[in-house]
Amino acid sequence: MSQIKFANILLERNPRSLSYPSLYCKADGPVIEDETAADGSWLLYAKGEYDFSTYFNSLSVQKLRKYTNASRFFLHLELKGAVAHVLQTKGGVFSAHPEPVEAVTADFPASDDWQSVDLELEVDDDAVLVGFTIVTEGRVAIRNSYYSLEYDGELRPIELVLATTTFKKESFIERNIGLVKDQILGSGEDIADHFHMYVIDNGRTLDADTLSDEHVTVRPNQNVGGAGGFTRGMIEAMEQPVPATNILLMDDDVAVSPESIKRTYNLLRLLKPEYHDAMISGAMLNYEIGEDQWEDTGWMTPEGTFSPAKPGLRLTKYEDVIFNETFKLPKVIRESHQRYAAWWYCCIPISVIKENGLPLPVFVRCDDAEYGVRCGKEFITMNGLCIWHMSFHVRYNAAVERYQTTRNTMIAQCTTGFAPKSDFMYELHNNIRLELKKFGYENAELCLDAFEDFLKGPKFIAQPGAAEKAFMDANKHKEKMVSFEEVQRRAEELGIEGFDLSQIDRQLVDGDKPRTRFERLEDYVTNNGQRFFKYEGEGYAVIPVLGWTYPAGAIHNKKYLIVIDWYNKKGAIRVKDPKRYAVIAKRYERDLKYYKKNIERLRKEYSAAREELTSVKYWKHYLDMD
Repeated sequence: MSQIKFANILLERNPRSLSYPSLYCKADGPVIEDETAADGSWLLYAKGEYDFSTYFNSLSVQKLRKYTNASRFFLHLELKGAVAHVLQTKGGVFSAHPEPVEAVTADFPASDDWQSVDLELEVDDDAVLVGFTIVTEGRVAIRNSYYSLEYDGELRPIELVLATTTFKKESFIERNIGLVKDQILGSGEDIADHFHMYVIDNGRTLDADTLSDEHVTVRPNQNVGGAGGFTRGMIEAMEQPVPATNILLMDDDVAVSPESIKRTYNLLRLLKPEYHDAMISGAMLNYEIGEDQWEDTGWMTPEGTFSPAKPGLRLTKYEDVIFNETFKLPKVIRESHQRYAAWWYCCIPISVIKENGLPLPVFVRCDDAEYGVRCGKEFITMNGLCIWHMSFHVRYNAAVERYQTTRNTMIAQCTTGFAPKSDFMYELHNNIRLELKKFGYENAELCLDAFEDFLKGPKFIAQPGAAEKAFMDANKHKEKMVSFEEVQRRAEELGIEGFDLSQIDRQLVDGDKPRTRFERLEDYVTNNGQRFFKYEGEGYAVIPVLGWTYPAGAIHNKKYLIVIDWYNKKGAIRVKDPKRYAVIAKRYERDLKYYKKNIERLRKEYSAAREELTSVKYWKHYLDMD
């Protein structure tokens, strides 16, 4: 039997750890970095109880026993200072709080010298997580503490590549490069000798010579979107002098703890043979509300939308940390085979890439979902494997949600059989109807632009440069958001009576009003007074920018809709225009006729193009690598 250090006890100093310390340690007193020490030690600053049974510092024994060859579990602690008592904790399926394990304890006498202890942790069949608490009689320092595992057999040889694609987000990516160099490559741990980072710079704004070294490569690249950037990373990983065994794809505009990457590497080394081709998926936590988990794998709904597989969780609550590990997929998700892992943090075996081919050339959106569904492999998730990302309402972009998503889901379904139980025509119809009812004519036209580009067949998307141009055109044609001052000026020009932006608040923006049955029927039949029985409407309503919202009562029988992006302090004014509605409706009707007549031919053409579009040869030409 051999042992491996699996997970460091993690204490960090960054905005998220300072704002949400209970992700790391729940304590009676402050936990602070000892800036006078050169050994990376931290101070449990005052007498009290310090509970490390947390999202980052508990050990996921249930999943480790399922996925790896681990057979026994240990805790190594190094402490000095006041008298301290250490006690193991554990959590079962229904644990709301950590439960003490009285049989596993250690006592540290007061000392100015470092003292260490190694405890074998008690893990029974009910244990989901194990952790520990330290009760101190005064100030105690902690350093170099970690969980280790005893395992059967041999460790797998792993060569891990981290690939991130960036476009003019220098501050994010330079910070993440610095973290990798300092805390992974400079860690002295095994990963440092088996790790390479590729930064695919689609914006060509980074100083490649300065940032690159033996283990970090900044690769200037054409602007080929996330799909092209991550594909470039896959090719680099396969063709580097010592070929990678696994590639970790990670967004550029994220905050990450290097410890998550270390644990991913160690998990790969320990996997049982039946999980060697599994993908390891990191959760998305909210960048601004750092304790909130937004998504931990997703799935494609029957209606054709992207949805988190789990409900939202607050990871400073112990019961949610437990639930995060024990969550069982509902039958509708489990049997649909439409689950995916987003590429903000997704580790893929190179063997799976060779088996299933490279991504589709769709620029951005749906590339990761399509690939995860296409490969159909097991997804491994675990507490402590995550990134922090801006939530979606902050980043809403109609060019992405109305053009890219509409086009790419349809292309993916026809090309690789993506999400066969999702009705993307229903989603198209729903989005156009929604935009038209809210007078979002530009955004409804984006849906039709996307639909028509899909109807052009695979030759359109296969052209190098076509995907970038299409996305740039979509950004030009989407609804233009302007400053609040410009919104007020525009309202005065239009003579909108009673509108005063200084009186607008989120309660009004996010609110709605009830409708009578007659009003519901009226809106359904007339699409808010724009067909059959047309009427000008009167007054205005204030609504949020998010495309998926439908404040039906607020917008009923209105002439003006004032769209507010309160987070970015921008807005737009929409004016009801039944004539423009009619033009769009007629265009949609024409497109549907073409679709019905040609869809079987298109399916055959897209399917026949799959092998070429996902080949290394094609992508090297597309990326100008040949």
